[in-house]
Amino acid sequence: MSQDSNNKDLEKNLEKNFKLMAMSAVVLLILFVYTIYKSSSHIQGSSYYIGIIFLFILLFLALLLKVKQDKVRAFFNKGKKEEKSAFDTELTKSQAKVVQDDLNSNIQAVSSNITFKDIAGIKEIKEELEEIVDFLNNPKKYLEFGIKLPKGVLLVGPPGVGKTLIARAVAGEADVPFFYQSGASFVHIYVGMGAKKVRELFAKAKQNAPAIIFIDEIDAVGKARSGKSNDERESTLNELLTQMDGFDGDNGVIVIAATNKIEVLDDALLRAGRFDRRVHVGLPNIDDRKKILELYLNNRNHEINIERLVNETAGFSSAALATLINEALLNMIKNDKKILDNDDILIAKNKLEFGKKQIKILDEKQKEILSIYQASKAFISKTKVALFDESVQKLNSAYPSYHELCENIKRDLAGFIGVEVIKKEKYAINHEDLESAFKTATDVVNKYKMVNSVEDLLTNIKNELRSELSQNAEEINRLKNVMLKNEVITLDDI
Repeated sequence: MSQDSNNKDLEKNLEKNFKLMAMSAVVLLILFVYTIYKSSSHIQGSSYYIGIIFLFILLFLALLLKVKQDKVRAFFNKGKKEEKSAFDTELTKSQAKVVQDDLNSNIQAVSSNITFKDIAGIKEIKEELEEIVDFLNNPKKYLEFGIKLPKGVLLVGPPGVGKTLIARAVAGEADVPFFYQSGASFVHIYVGMGAKKVRELFAKAKQNAPAIIFIDEIDAVGKARSGKSNDERESTLNELLTQMDGFDGDNGVIVIAATNKIEVLDDALLRAGRFDRRVHVGLPNIDDRKKILELYLNNRNHEINIERLVNETAGFSSAALATLINEALLNMIKNDKKILDNDDILIAKNKLEFGKKQIKILDEKQKEILSIYQASKAFISKTKVALFDESVQKLNSAYPSYHELCENIKRDLAGFIGVEVIKKEKYAINHEDLESAFKTATDVVNKYKMVNSVEDLLTNIKNELRSELSQNAEEINRLKNVMLKNEVITLDDI
């Protein structure tokens, strides 16, 4: 269509030039003849006659070009086609060179020998990821119905819960190449190097499809863009967004990323068509820890009471449990023993408790307080809550009502008020819930102008919570006991 348009433009220009030349020659010829007729007595020399001859030649050329316009047009078209062909050839060579350079990178895939059997305590997550494994193994089953799986899967959870291990297990189950990169590896001091590495990564994955790309700690490169700068990180993020738009969900490449800071990620990464599936990986509950410890202690000589150890390791991530057993084994070897016992575990726990402050090792009193806190939130919100959940599910509406905003404040404050009601004393537990409640109340007052005072709004909601939770103290204690036993309160428990 573009070529036809160019031909038409050329024809119009030629036709216009022919007419202009002919008209110019005729007009000038008439003027010369008129001048000679009026001033013949003053004409001296041959300059006038040379001018007339030149005009006749110009008129003759115009008529000749008019007659031969098809050949002239063909000549110009041939020149343009040769120029365009040369340009297209150079462009193709340049693109091919870029693609070849990307494929020649030193990024290499690895074959994962880890499967879901090697990971314990993630039953719900396994179920969600098994369809991705099935898609990589049997794509025709889905493609014949026009089904496309998400291009990107985002694993969200605190450090040490096994996000990287889960991604490796997906690759191992599907038996496909696994391309691992950390988010920090894309951040270079030289402009353009991060974007180049992104292109190389995706080019290699497509070449080896079906394959899995895993980007660990994606928040290092995927933070929300400020719009005030054009630094290396933002250009790398732009390239990542472009690459995720540039391949189809049926080409056998799945992108899995991990983060513990989803709130800082750019909205463009989280929209549909990129990382549109999110899998939340939390700290293991009591049943999960039992399965994890049984897995780590399998085929080892030990005299450890696993049930007791499970209760003593509340707040441990899967990585922390692995470190605990490893440290205990090191102590066993150090003391020339053949059997792992509780003394080894105790020494290992002390190392973890005093060497790694991020692990929440709770005694019975602290666990009870936290259980009351979470049980109160579960009772008010009527949602599933785990012992170490940092927040509770909120009402999420595009146009929230006053009642919905107050309900979200209640869900944030329920834990604090519940502990105050049951224990008859205030405790400092989760400051993030307090900050969330205050922020929502501030929005109600300053942004939406629904009430006049933040303090009055918070005071009224706290009083409502005290009344409601006091009247249901027995139910809160029942839910607390469920939490102490299972470390999770489900909808069936409420």
